[in-house]
Amino acid sequence: MSVANQIIWNRLIAIVEEQAQALVRTAFSTSVREAGDLSAGVYDQAGNMLAQAVTGTPGHVNAMAEAVGHFIREIGEMHEGDTYITNDPWKGTGHLHDITVVTPVFHKARHVGFFACTAHVVDIGGRGFGADGDSVYEEGLQIPIMRFADRGMVDETLIRIIRTNTRTPDQLVGDIYALAACNDVGLARLRDTLEEYGADDLEEISAFILDASRTATIERIAALPRASAKGHMRIDGYTAPVDLHVRLETHDDHILCDFAGTSGTDPKGINVPEVYTRAYAAYALKCTIAPDIPNNTASLEPFRVTAPRGSILNAPRPAPVALRHIIGHLIPDTVFDALDQILPGRVPAEGAGALCNFQLSIFGPESEHEVLTFNSGGTGARPTLDGLNATAFPSGVMTMPVEATEHSGPVIIWRKELRADSGGEGTCRGGLGQHMEVGVPDGHRFVFSAMFDRVDHPARGRAGGGAGAPTIVERSDGTRLGGKGRSAVPEGQTVRLAFPGGGGYGPPEKRPEEARERDRRLGYVSREDE
Repeated sequence: MSVANQIIWNRLIAIVEEQAQALVRTAFSTSVREAGDLSAGVYDQAGNMLAQAVTGTPGHVNAMAEAVGHFIREIGEMHEGDTYITNDPWKGTGHLHDITVVTPVFHKARHVGFFACTAHVVDIGGRGFGADGDSVYEEGLQIPIMRFADRGMVDETLIRIIRTNTRTPDQLVGDIYALAACNDVGLARLRDTLEEYGADDLEEISAFILDASRTATIERIAALPRASAKGHMRIDGYTAPVDLHVRLETHDDHILCDFAGTSGTDPKGINVPEVYTRAYAAYALKCTIAPDIPNNTASLEPFRVTAPRGSILNAPRPAPVALRHIIGHLIPDTVFDALDQILPGRVPAEGAGALCNFQLSIFGPESEHEVLTFNSGGTGARPTLDGLNATAFPSGVMTMPVEATEHSGPVIIWRKELRADSGGEGTCRGGLGQHMEVGVPDGHRFVFSAMFDRVDHPARGRAGGGAGAPTIVERSDGTRLGGKGRSAVPEGQTVRLAFPGGGGYGPPEKRPEEARERDRRLGYVSREDE
């Protein structure tokens, strides 16, 4: 039966990928259909994640692995045709802009499991997407765990509340229906699979998947040296630098990842709920130690992550958390700083880390638009390979095409190109960041919401490699803007951006001459001494 179970396991992975693609194709927000800022997964009756889609982000999927348990506890009795919803940062995936939808699966009149999905929506009301809030209450509409549909009947009161409290109601409601629809796609395919293999429920396949994944992951951990190491990273923060500290300990059957000593909760919206910290810390460890073992509850369990309550990595309600991803995306590089001491030569240099997102609030003669765009700096160089240019790691989301951004509102992208000389020097060069320049048509004005890091603390090189270039944010008149927060831009001016490069790996003098020549030929470097 193990062969059949392996086939069904592969089928589940294919089903959740189809689920994710259904969301991409039906979503209204560019953050979902262009950037892929989403996740999708299937769960057994107890709420254990059995498979996740390849399309999606680790912050969503690994955090969503815990979410279904909250729905089970709070919803109570479930019925066929139900659909549940929340954007609770502490019970979902970390901030109000992520909406999680859960659908119970019934087969032969029995409840056998769940499908769940998450997507980042462009607007959820409040101040708008940014770091400026002083509490979660300012950051938008909060939707507790509740029924979106009760036995197939959508809660129209909830829809009216959502429409009344958001700037782009058609877009947001469309995204919620897309989330519900993608779960229905998975549900239909799962029922077909159960019928095909003559299974009444998911109990046998669940036991097979979880046992195999747990065993395989523990075997990888058991092969590691028993060691303890500490890592540290200082990052920009909002008005003051933030220190991330981590201690790793390897044991026979688990790895402890403890963030004691990390800076406390910030007054502004860059705080991280612990569920998101666990998601990205586990991701960093899994990428290095067990990258080929599929993600599920059991393959994540041996990575035990803790952060002190009240720290910026375990912020309690009602701390503002809108930009929790900026800090969260830098967690893997902090973990790598410690892991490099245990497994030298295995992890990359630091990269841009945090996505280079920004949002424009555009005001025209008769309308207001919210335009969000996702962009990336360079990744850190790897021990034997250059870093990747303009690539999102660790989030894995895609950079939005200029055409899609300009189609979403009255915005003009005047420039978007790779940033020469931004990758840190080394035997292997850091990945390049980008240049961008953005504005609006005549007769419009806009407020620019910055969501950046690496302004004052660029990506560090490793093993003798150089640092990557820092982030630069300025108006076209040369006025420097902060890396985080909202700034009004005078009519007729643009915002110019230089996104950070990744750190280099190894001594620069050992870089092969043919690699240097290729850099010059492609325009990756412009310095005469290169």
